[in-house]
Formats: sequence, C-alpha cells, structure tokens
Amino acid sequence: MQIPYLSILIFTPVAAGILLLLYPAQKRNLIRITALAAAAIMLSISVFLFFSYNLSQAGYQFMERLEWLPALGISYFVGVDGISVSLELMAGLVVLSGVLVSWNVEERPREFFSFMMFLAASVAGVFASLDLFQLFFFFELAIFPKYLMIVIWGYPKTREYGAMKLTLYLFLGSMVALVGVLALYFSSGLHTFDLLQLEKAGFGLAVQKLWFPFIFIGFGVLGGLFPFHSWAPDGHVAAPTAVSMILAGVEMKVGAFAALRAGLMLLPDGMRYWAPLILILATINVVYGAFIAMIQTDFKYVIGFSSVSHMGLVFIGFATLTPEGLTGAGVQMFSHGVMTALFFAIVGMVYDRAHTRNIKELGGLARFMPMAMVGFVVGGLVSMGMPGFSGFIAEVPIYIGAWKTFPLVAIVSVISIVVTAAYILLVVRKVFFGDVPQTLAAGVKDINLADKVSIVMLSLVMIAIGVFPSLLVPTIQAGVQHILTLVGGAG
Repeated sequence: MQIPYLSILIFTPVAAGILLLLYPAQKRNLIRITALAAAAIMLSISVFLFFSYNLSQAGYQFMERLEWLPALGISYFVGVDGISVSLELMAGLVVLSGVLVSWNVEERPREFFSFMMFLAASVAGVFASLDLFQLFFFFELAIFPKYLMIVIWGYPKTREYGAMKLTLYLFLGSMVALVGVLALYFSSGLHTFDLLQLEKAGFGLAVQKLWFPFIFIGFGVLGGLFPFHSWAPDGHVAAPTAVSMILAGVEMKVGAFAALRAGLMLLPDGMRYWAPLILILATINVVYGAFIAMIQTDFKYVIGFSSVSHMGLVFIGFATLTPEGLTGAGVQMFSHGVMTALFFAIVGMVYDRAHTRNIKELGGLARFMPMAMVGFVVGGLVSMGMPGFSGFIAEVPIYIGAWKTFPLVAIVSVISIVVTAAYILLVVRKVFFGDVPQTLAAGVKDINLADKVSIVMLSLVMIAIGVFPSLLVPTIQAGVQHILTLVGGAG
C-alpha cells in the first residue's frame, strides 16, 4: 500500500493546530516546539516529494483518492505535478521560517501558532488538490485564520483596516470564482469536480470565453492581479511578521496557482481570447508596483508593493502560453515565495528592535544586525534579477516568452528591472548603512539564533537555484509540458 505522503503533509498541521489549542496556555515552550515539529515534518515531506518526483514519468504523481460526496461528483483527490510539488517545497520552507521568526511571540502563542498551522494546511491542500471543489474548499479555509491573525497580532494602527480589507477583497474574488466553478461543473455534462476529467471535457469556445475571466480573475485577486491588488500592501503591512511571510510568500502563489489550475488548464481557449487583457493588467502590476514601491517611506510598504510588481511577472508568463513563459512563471512563483518571505522576516526583525519602520528614522543597522543586512542584500539581488540568483532564472524565460508573443509587453515591463534596482539599493543604503540615528544607537541588538537560521536557509535556497538551475527548472518543465499539451502546444 502506498504511503499517503500528501495526506500526511496536509493533515499534520491540522492535527498540530488542534493539539495546540488543547495545551495549557502557560506551556509556552511546548507550544513552540510542537509548532516547530509540525513545520519540520511538513518541510521534510515536501523535500522528499520534490526529490522523489519522477521526471521521466512526469504527470500527476503520489495520487490518493477517496470518495467524499459521490452523488455530487466530489472526492478527496490529491496529487502533484512538477509545478505543484515545487510549490509544496516552497510552502514548507516559508512555514518553517515563519515559526522560527515567531519564536519570541509572547501574546497568546498557543492561538498564534495554532492558526498558523491551519493556514499551512490550507496552502498545502490547494497545491495538492485534483478535485475542483476540494481546491476551492482549501482556498477558502485560509480566510478565517488570516483575518484573526492580523486583527489580533497585527500592527495596532492598521490591523483592523488591513484585516477587513483583505477579507472583503478575497471573499469577493472567491465568490466570483465560485460562480465560474459551478458554471464549469454544469457545462461539462460530467457532473464531477475531478480536475483530470474536466481537463478532457472539451468545453466549447463560447463557454470558455464567458467563464474564463470569472475563474482566472476571481482566483487572481489573491495573486494581487491589478486592479484588485490593493489588499496586498495593506494586508501585508498590517499583519504580524510570520503572517506577512506566508501571505506574500505562499498565499499570493495560491491565488496564481488556482488561476492556473482552474482557469488556464481547464479553459485554454479562454486564456487565448483574454490574453491581451491579462497581459495589460499584469504589465501594470509590474511597472506600477515597482514605481509605487520606490516612493514609499515605510520599510514594509516597500516590500508590499514589490510583491505586487513581481507577481505581475507570473501572470505575464501565464498569458504568453509559451514553454519559456510558463516555465519562468513557475520558477518565479517559487523564487518570489522564498524571496519575499526573507524580506518580510528581515523587516520584522528590524521593527522588533528599532520600533519603527520609517526609513528616514533608520540607518547603520549593519553594525548591529550584520546577518540581517546580508540576507536583505541576497533578497535584493534576487529581486533585481541578478545572474547567479533565482530571480534571474525566473525572469529571463518570462521576458523571452513575452517577446515571442507580445514584444511591447516585454519592452514596457522591463522598465521594472531598473526601478527595482533603484529602490532596493536605496533601501539597503538608508536602512543598513550610513550614520546610526541617536535614537537607535543604544537600543538595537543583534538578531537571535532562530532568526539567523531562517535567513541562512532562505538565502541558500535562492543562491542554490541561481547557481544550479537544474535543481528546480526540470521539475517545473515537467509540469509545463502537461499544460502545453492541454493548450495544444506540446513538443
């Protein structure tokens, strides 16, 4: 009997989350160790799945199926392809890093880590789902813990506004996507939510044109697609550090992945028809997000708008429908997830010690927090797309795919590279170098061991992929090949 690795991956954090709520509130060390153990199990399984994925066989692997509501064609059906197994690995890295960075959370740590585990289970479930109803179920499961974690542990001045704005935007996107999901269920004539069967349903062109924007844009709201992106900076800034890491690092990829799985892969002709609109919106994402990031004075808002900019590249890659563009989009989802988690972790470390995020009030922190400076520089080089780092491996194929299909998109969006380099260099200089303000000179201390482990782990992953692209790219390409078969571009 096959070991149900994916079920263990999904339900380990669920079990940990429930167990944590049963612990006495004063058992703080036990609470932290339990959360760390669950996150470590998640990462271990995702590493095993990633390196055990059979590239020569490709397709969906490690599949498990159990009838759930057979009368409605709903089943518990999980499996991973090259793209989703890579995203499971990325999620494992970010969740473990989030636990480490949150080690010193003192306000209600039992509930904090419990909700984080439920959030982790949600994202693992979305990436593994091969049933459309189940995918939507796990997609929605994250809204409740996200709202509570922001409104309880978030930044006091904006947490209620940020939490409510995020929740309303994501509910709106979800409801629009649900309409499209139900339309596909009834239009297919198969009365099933099985994604493998729906891929073969052969939806008519009229159906695809009509319902594609409902599904792709509905799920794309969580991916930060313009003009529904504004929840992202406000939500990220209001959230506590670990939630910012998971929101930007993993949850935005959940939105993009759901748009890919349920939109592009089920309705490829709909994507062809709507590709010009998606490319326009995504190009605005890329350029607008970069320019707005450059003028921010709040350290965390810089990273929030940077995330919006970089996610635009993912949607451009999808809309090209080329091998290069789709491969670059897959690598970008992984690379950006790790990079933005590292960024938000370091912003949180700076705020915890300096008690301000105003860039004008910061300076010279490299003297006190040298490892944080090194980590931010590594993340910055990835963000800028420098050769030797994972961002370069992601962005070059996207621009090649865009040039092959819509050269103007490549020409306009490449502006963001220059702007990104400008704001990253400015932030590095103003925050980590120069004179130390008198208000910080006596109070800032170095980061702790858990923070350093998190920074080293995330940085090494991005460098390893940049230096050895073969660690990730062939696995992503295995998933892309299946997408190309669906859109009629295989070979």
